Amino acid sequence: MNLRINGRHRAGAPLRADRHHRARTAGTVLGLLALAALPFTATAARAAPAVGPLTVRPAAVGAPADDTCDVLAPGASAAAESAVRAACQQIGVWYSWGGGHGPAPGPTYGQVDPTDPASNDDPSRLGFDCSGLVRYAYARAAGQDLLNGDAGQQFHTVHADQRFTAAQGSGPLLPGDLLVYGTSDNLHHIAVYLGAGKVVEARQSGTRVMVSDARLDGDYYGAVRINTGPVTGPTFQTWGEGVWTHSRASTTSPRVYAFSGSTTVRVSCQEHAESVTAEGVTNDAWSYLPDYNAWLSNIYVQGPAWLDNVPSCT
Repeated sequence: MNLRINGRHRAGAPLRADRHHRARTAGTVLGLLALAALPFTATAARAAPAVGPLTVRPAAVGAPADDTCDVLAPGASAAAESAVRAACQQIGVWYSWGGGHGPAPGPTYGQVDPTDPASNDDPSRLGFDCSGLVRYAYARAAGQDLLNGDAGQQFHTVHADQRFTAAQGSGPLLPGDLLVYGTSDNLHHIAVYLGAGKVVEARQSGTRVMVSDARLDGDYYGAVRINTGPVTGPTFQTWGEGVWTHSRASTTSPRVYAFSGSTTVRVSCQEHAESVTAEGVTNDAWSYLPDYNAWLSNIYVQGPAWLDNVPSCT
């Protein structure tokens, strides 16, 4: 299953690292702005001063806000419109690799991305990377830290209302939807849709938060609409690093997505299938994760071998 548990690798290569637009793993969503584990294994981001439960925007950096950064189409929820406006308030703030992933939502100083020379000044730039900006925008809109994670975790969040494929184009999109880019095992960039074919995004080192044309070709993967209300269905925590989900309840079926760390997942049902042995444990129970359209061995779900209050799949 290409599993990395407690620093030990099993068969297969480790997860690929994201590049310029990469958002770092932020650990488990702890809800209501509890302190979260910092998403970096090297050095922790230095957070900006905070006032109240959420970090406030720093003084404007660079050009004034672009007047086109606003809700540009009707139909979005009040929370989604609020998230758009929160992101738009950050126009002109630096992109900073790893920025926005401190203990609470808000701009932080970044880190050097060893794959990108343009990031050399990011440790002195107070700002956001792509997922840090999304985290901040929805925390301001919802009053709680809903999307504390990287681009992949934000797309697969248990707070999803709807998801859209690249093939659906811009037709179903509304302001506040989150557009993601990459592949199923490496979603490396995320942006906030404004409507009218525009997004607001923290794009890459050396630039500032900006309004851009929505790029719906190339490596555009799809979009997710966020529901800031209560999560429906039972949720659990995964454990381990580099734990792969599969298209069927079998380790020989195609891989779908790998959890780089402990992640909150929603489980709709479970079934007995292929027996798996890992870390000295054997279990034949598998959980179906509707937010990933994938299966995960119950070995890597915190709880009993057969999860409580989860029905059998039919």
